[in-house]
Amino acid sequence: MAVSRAKLWVFTAALAPLGLLLWAAATGGLTANPIEDITHRTGDWALRFLLLALAVTPIRKFTGWGWVADYRRMLGLFAFFYATLHFSTYLVLDFFFDFTLIFDDIVERRYVTAGFAGFVMLVPLAITSTRGMIRRLGGARWRQLHRLAYLAAIAGVVHYLWLVKIDIRPPLVYAVVLAVLLGSRIWFNYARRPARREVATPRVGADVG
Repeated sequence: MAVSRAKLWVFTAALAPLGLLLWAAATGGLTANPIEDITHRTGDWALRFLLLALAVTPIRKFTGWGWVADYRRMLGLFAFFYATLHFSTYLVLDFFFDFTLIFDDIVERRYVTAGFAGFVMLVPLAITSTRGMIRRLGGARWRQLHRLAYLAAIAGVVHYLWLVKIDIRPPLVYAVVLAVLLGSRIWFNYARRPARREVATPRVGADVG
């Protein structure tokens, strides 16, 4: 019961950025360029939730807090949720479903290419996030597929870095956080590898991050 209550609080908190965005839109609290403001806010939160999802396993391994793993799937799905809002703003409000212009934009502007690639990589992760899909794929294949989360995060950071023209400090902060998460993964995979390798059967639903 306590875990369910905690998950409800996390779920509510994860929806808060959307609520604040809707409130700003309803009360005139957006910037002079509202479409750009919506795009930036949703993109920021997509990247934040993705990094939070990737941080779950390092936190669990460093601290021994096994309970944090219960929130990884929710954080990952919220990353996809805000990424979908981010892309939908681009698709609908920026280009109003003009797929010819959208295709040209993706091909010609490198930051759009990176962002679109990151979003596409999140799609199969969201689709296979259920326990049923984990069982169908098997633990090993599921873990391999979900390593795409790191590539999606890299694409998201690159998208942000290539987007900004003046102040690159915000995307650099995300880049540093991602570098730490990648470094922790490498450290866990190699620095702590036992001298004698043991062949283990993959556990369904095991960690990917």
